[in-house]
Formats: sequence, C-alpha cells, structure tokens
Amino acid sequence: MIERIDVGTRLSQIVKHNGVVYLAGQVGEGATVAEQTRDCIAEVEALLARAGSSPEKMLQAIIWLADMTDFAEMNSVWDAWVPAGCAPVRACGEAKLATPEYKVEIIVTAACD
Repeated sequence: MIERIDVGTRLSQIVKHNGVVYLAGQVGEGATVAEQTRDCIAEVEALLARAGSSPEKMLQAIIWLADMTDFAEMNSVWDAWVPAGCAPVRACGEAKLATPEYKVEIIVTAACD
C-alpha cells in the first residue's frame, strides 16, 4: 500500500511504501546557509515524526547547494544534527535552486514504523 501525506497538485510532502518514507525536498528560511540548513532540518524532523520515523532511521540524504563554497557551513550544521552512529548515505551537489533566495535543499529517505 502507498500512503501519501500532504498531497498537492505537483507533489506530496511525504510518501510511505513498504516501511520506507520518502520526503519531498525541503528548503528553509534565513539569510545564511547555516540558518537555512537549520530550518530545512527542522522541517525534515517534523515530517519524519508525522510519518512515524525519526532522524535515527534516515537511510539517505541528498543535499543541493546553490554554491559549493557553502559546503563547510552547511556541514557544520548537518554534522551537529545527525544522531551519532546514524549517518545516512549522502550525496551533496551544486544546483540552481527554485529561487535565488534558496541556498540549500535537503531530500531525505528513511525507514518508518
């Protein structure tokens, strides 16, 4: 069975299937990459909780940065947040994001109850 949560015309925020939760890409508010990363992470945590999951159950994270020179700043927030011993597989690349204000977008896949 496939369960979709917060379904819109273009996308669902959460899709659950066979014990796996897939989150839509999350962007954040703030003037800096660190602020936006913290906001993205807060959104990811809230969506995981709604789906019956948690950061400890993350399987994969894909992170897009508008500028790879922000890699260290984003990682400083990410590294402080990821639960010890629970780091997901991860990719990080540079991409032109939906609007010029966005500096980071995070996409997470996790196991769920």
